[in-house]
Amino acid sequence: MSSEVEARDHGTMRRLSAMFSSFQEKLQRDRGDKEATQTGPLAPAVHSAQNQELQSGQFFFEYLVVVSLRRNRQDGSYEPQITYQFPKLADMGRCRREEEEKSLKAITLFCFPEGVNWAPLTEYHSETFSFVLTEVDGSRRNGYCRRLLPQGKGARPPEAYCIISRVACFGLFSKIFDEVEKRRQISMAMIYPFMQSLREAPFPAPGNTVKIKSFIPESGTEIISLTRPCDSWLEHVDFRTLFRYLSDLEVLQVFAAAVMERRVIFIADELSTLSQALHAVVALLYPFIWQHTFISIVPTVLIDVVMAPTPYLLGVQRTLLSHVDDQSDMLIVDLSADAENKFITSMGDENSILPEKLQEELLQALSAKKENFSPEEFNTVVSEAFLSFFVKTVGHFSAHVKRGSSGQPAVFQKKNFCRSAEPKAYRQFVKNFVKTQMFDLFIQEVEKQPTNPEGFFLKKVTEAQEKKKKEKAKSGWVKNLVV
Repeated sequence: MSSEVEARDHGTMRRLSAMFSSFQEKLQRDRGDKEATQTGPLAPAVHSAQNQELQSGQFFFEYLVVVSLRRNRQDGSYEPQITYQFPKLADMGRCRREEEEKSLKAITLFCFPEGVNWAPLTEYHSETFSFVLTEVDGSRRNGYCRRLLPQGKGARPPEAYCIISRVACFGLFSKIFDEVEKRRQISMAMIYPFMQSLREAPFPAPGNTVKIKSFIPESGTEIISLTRPCDSWLEHVDFRTLFRYLSDLEVLQVFAAAVMERRVIFIADELSTLSQALHAVVALLYPFIWQHTFISIVPTVLIDVVMAPTPYLLGVQRTLLSHVDDQSDMLIVDLSADAENKFITSMGDENSILPEKLQEELLQALSAKKENFSPEEFNTVVSEAFLSFFVKTVGHFSAHVKRGSSGQPAVFQKKNFCRSAEPKAYRQFVKNFVKTQMFDLFIQEVEKQPTNPEGFFLKKVTEAQEKKKKEKAKSGWVKNLVV
């Protein structure tokens, strides 16, 4: 990517950071806090160019907070405030504590992105969702949130439990929330020993299990098993939500828009639907990583991000759809179950971006998924279908990385790579795809390595090449036999 494009993206991030900071100033002024100080900027999540897979031995989480809605007596509005935190900020060093105070103010916005317009409720459907925080220095953390109605009688506003972690594993933290919620029903004090045990436990390697001991009155000591999925890039994903609301062909059109790094907005009522769908789309791009703006749930105060001219993947609640004034040059996807037209607006060419033959093969592969599949089985069918797409279109990249001698950096021969794409019908897609930032940074990482990289994607490429050789040899044998 050119420096001009990168500069434009960074400029957008700076504007969004400034917008977040100005909101914090306004919030403090509205509260009449005389000691208010401007918070540090927090940019919407942008995925790092480097593979950020976590190694075993890391902690499960950094901290847990409970965010409650507190009523403003002057105007009757509700403001999200942190009412519980583990571990306490006082337990941290001064520099770390100051940084965390800035992040905590942002977390309340993502736990209650709807803003201040709340009303007490007697019934509320519990939901779990996630978001990503990317600080100005590029460090990245995941926020897992469960909102529910707290214990009590009469109408009351919901509250949110939020866990901040470097670990991306939605299913694992959803189970942790089940345990936290169970203890919260007994006493807030019961949360501490469980979270302390969890914090002291090392994060398991893919496919491994860690067991946590926890005591509950009247139940005794419980052993809680937490297992990490074998496929680490799928541990934050459940593809079923995406395919529940979209047909296979519609998913391919969304995939095509994302592959070309366009502006894509998902619209839904439920926060959990938005976060799961957005993370699913990002997972479809494996082994490539979305490099641009990514906000699974856009808070009301950051809705102006939809006007950014650069690529993005955004989750927007339906109540904010009217704020999307400029609906040109983008794909807006409606995740309503009863929506007659899933695409509120589109660029019109999404169905012709992928090579026709590969699109047919993708649809055939996706037809193997079944409603009664487990989440792991469903994820496997979907991920292998899209991984096969990249194997067939760009899997030959390593043959065009020329490595020099004596420590000279490797050089990727882009023109030869595009010309060698087979069959020829794939070449137009390949020519377009190599212009994307996700492919450019993928190749940059390959060029930095002294030898050809290893990994799951390369393993699949090798398997496909071996299969092709065997089929070619078998075809030649049959041909000679007939002659």
